[in-house]
Amino acid sequence: MSTPTERNRLDEEESPYLRQHADNPVNWQPWDERALETAREQDKPIFLSIGYSACHWCHVMEEESFADEEVAAVLNEKFVPIKVDREERPDVDSIYMTVCQLVSGGGGWPLSAWLTPEAKPFYVGTYFPKRSKRGQPGFLDLLEGLADSWETDREEIENRADEWTAAARDQLEETPDSIGAAEPPSSDVLERAADAALRSADRQNGGFGSGGPKFPQPARLRVLARAYDRTGRDEYHEVLEGSLTAMIEGGLYDHVGGGFHRYCVDADWTVPHFEKMLYDNAEIPRALLAGYRLTGDERYADSVRDTLEFVSRELTHDEGGFFSTLDAQSEDPETGEREEGAFFVWTPAEVRDVLESELDADLFCARYDVTESGNFEGQSQPNIAASPSELADRFDLEEREVEERLEAAREELFEAREERPRPNRDEKVLAGWNGLMISTCAEAALALGEDRYAEMATDALEFVRDRLWDADEGRLSRRFKDGDVAVDGYLEDYAFLARGALGCYEATGEVDHLAFALELARVIEAEFYDAERETLYFTPESGESLVTRPQELTDQSTPAAAGVAVETLLALEGFAGEEDDFEGIAASVLRTHAGRLESNALQHVTLCLAADRLESGALEITVAADEVPKEWREAFGSRYLPDRQFALRPPTAEGLEEWLAALELEDAPPIWAGREARDGEPTLYVCRNRTCSPPTHDADEALEWLAASETGGELGDDTDDVPF
Repeated sequence: MSTPTERNRLDEEESPYLRQHADNPVNWQPWDERALETAREQDKPIFLSIGYSACHWCHVMEEESFADEEVAAVLNEKFVPIKVDREERPDVDSIYMTVCQLVSGGGGWPLSAWLTPEAKPFYVGTYFPKRSKRGQPGFLDLLEGLADSWETDREEIENRADEWTAAARDQLEETPDSIGAAEPPSSDVLERAADAALRSADRQNGGFGSGGPKFPQPARLRVLARAYDRTGRDEYHEVLEGSLTAMIEGGLYDHVGGGFHRYCVDADWTVPHFEKMLYDNAEIPRALLAGYRLTGDERYADSVRDTLEFVSRELTHDEGGFFSTLDAQSEDPETGEREEGAFFVWTPAEVRDVLESELDADLFCARYDVTESGNFEGQSQPNIAASPSELADRFDLEEREVEERLEAAREELFEAREERPRPNRDEKVLAGWNGLMISTCAEAALALGEDRYAEMATDALEFVRDRLWDADEGRLSRRFKDGDVAVDGYLEDYAFLARGALGCYEATGEVDHLAFALELARVIEAEFYDAERETLYFTPESGESLVTRPQELTDQSTPAAAGVAVETLLALEGFAGEEDDFEGIAASVLRTHAGRLESNALQHVTLCLAADRLESGALEITVAADEVPKEWREAFGSRYLPDRQFALRPPTAEGLEEWLAALELEDAPPIWAGREARDGEPTLYVCRNRTCSPPTHDADEALEWLAASETGGELGDDTDDVPF
């Protein structure tokens, strides 16, 4: 019988990233028990390579090394080579990326790690060229040297592996010794995080950090928005607005087709790294919606609309779920060569070839800085370089005519671009990433008053629920691809999807979405919450045992899973049954990690936002009606109310009984209890911190009460006659 490592097994996998390597001469194995057992049986070290399908340097290392017969011969003979898609296995990625960052001070993908047969790391790095160059060790030399060290210096390697594993465990798994003794984070944690964001802000170019690369950092923008709303401090507003504007005007944004690229390689947001990730196109619009609600700047709303149109057009399964990524590269059909950014960039000649009007071509090139010299390898990634009013003066036109001509030109160029070779699409449907996009679509439906975004959200939620949720087992899987379901869900899958389901309930008033959010929250308590250590782990208690069990407390390319979980548990507390202790769990996690938040707030922004929600309490907006009147939805949805809980309930006690049965609750939860429709009309209740407005049929009255409650004004004599 042949052993697994005698051939490349990636053709059995559904991950597009793994399948990209299925034709390599390297005998790649997926991360599974067969591969790990083979390493133990043969007493061979593991070479672990982690990446993802849209990763540029992953493609480069494949072409240079993994497609090379000489490299493959060494890997196959002396190692057990394992490939991991970090988007499918963020737990594995988290462990070995943490080691890389601890050892080298940096990280990135592809991540290259050499492990003992027990999966303990003893050498780590990222991209390596095949041969040494510019002071960087060559991959082939490394393989030979590490294989020799495995035979001659085994004890030293195993000691190092034990030390590094212990360091990773300290970083990822351990909690403070004084569990239960700490207080929740202090009330100034929100401003502490916002002030740290100010210190890191690039006041000249927008965003954070003085140089490149520039990442969007949407969590930091959300904390600035909330701090500005709370304090009115101009600096928060200036950095928020400057960053959002830079992101929608520069090359991070696709001005022809909508949507955001991953990051920009320079300080002034000109040239992006061209892949498009689902999570960026969820979280950046979420920050833009906050900016729109605070400032009323229609450019932010337009960018959200165009981004959601891009997601609907290019990242949506025919039946509703959202795909993961678009690659940075396109493949030339004649040469077979892959070229980064080729789908997105333009030259003036290409613009003129598409547009019949020379004036329109001149306007477009002037507006979007498309020049002969270009900004990316002789071509131009569009950036906004001139306003319509400036172009109107320059070309002696009316501003409205400039805008109409530019929009018509953009549409023509978009149609022409559709004929170009397209970037590859990774069609994995990931539960957690879908949860992020579902949340943003639901929030956009409320903020922009457009029901089609609620339909996008609910279609995706139903897609994920039908394919990835096992209702009988109460278990969520992470990945769906072409009918194949794989990988047990992580905390981010449950938390992000629960937040999305709750958002769908708020946007539609359908109780089934709320019921699903509660089901997911209860699994978070059962599988991810450790009552002894009072923390939330990233992997389920019943899941695979790795060298350490990670937590995810810091914000990275996606928001911290623990932070979103705590926020969502707090949001669901008002709907909880007697058996649930959502707020207690949230408070205990925040107490456990209070020291982290207060000493390094900027790395824990989502947890800081959750701590602020615990401190401030939710703003409950309960509507007793068959459906929320449109004007009420617009009145509250268009306002910046970050802790808002929009809660439709049936108008009568009889109707509420049916909903309680659907939620498997015996009694009405606090957010609904005693809040029936009055006088046979839709009735509105607004409450914060156990103080409620009088029941009203007028949204303006409720908003006046809310304004008075926030400024310490007179609330009226009848605010205490509403049960809570």
